[in-house]
Amino acid sequence: MSDKLVNNKPINDKQAVAIHAANFVKNGMLVGLGTGSTANYFIEELARRQLEENLKVTTIASSIVSMNKAQSLGLSVIALNQVAEIDLYVDGADEITPDMTLLKGRGYDLVLEKLLAKAAKQFLVVADKSKLVDRIGTNFAIPIEVMPMAWKAAKRSLEAAGGVGDLRQNVAKDGLTITSHGSLVLDMTFDKSMSESALNQLINNIPGVVEHGIFYGLASSILIADNGNVTKLESNSAVFNSKDKR
Repeated sequence: MSDKLVNNKPINDKQAVAIHAANFVKNGMLVGLGTGSTANYFIEELARRQLEENLKVTTIASSIVSMNKAQSLGLSVIALNQVAEIDLYVDGADEITPDMTLLKGRGYDLVLEKLLAKAAKQFLVVADKSKLVDRIGTNFAIPIEVMPMAWKAAKRSLEAAGGVGDLRQNVAKDGLTITSHGSLVLDMTFDKSMSESALNQLINNIPGVVEHGIFYGLASSILIADNGNVTKLESNSAVFNSKDKR
């Protein structure tokens, strides 16, 4: 496996929090796998526990990337359409607010990520301290997946509600981003006075929107790593008010 421990210690905060999260996995669990660098460390630790501790676990991946990673390490992966509920979903977030609202979706797998979050008995969020913010949209625009044939109508409705933004370009800047669900992505910003709850409801009610990056009321627990130490956050935790918050 890549990025192994150095002197039996995690090489960075992402690995530290991922290893900590893997301890929540018990024999016989059906576990949702997130996507990204922290999720990769979690997948690697699950595979290690399966090999060295004889852990029995079945997984569902939130992306083709995570599925390939898990299968390459010998983990059993099934499709979401085979089940109605999963025991645990572990994934990262781009932003985390004091009321445990998340911003996700800077990648291409937003729809499946939210499906797994809703299907999970427990959604465990893993991140480092840099992801803590006062409000959603502090560092990133809100990604909104829209039906290709309806993007203009959806954009007009979002603009009428004060949204500002446009379609996301691909990495090469020579075309548009297409998600794994086949959607286009509008990256939109909104007035700072709008609450996460209001934004979530507003975007949910726009015709043509497939899904969006605000994960409101879905996180069960949040694990935050800071200089090798992992803290389990509750709503309005003092960690959010730390003077060295980045």
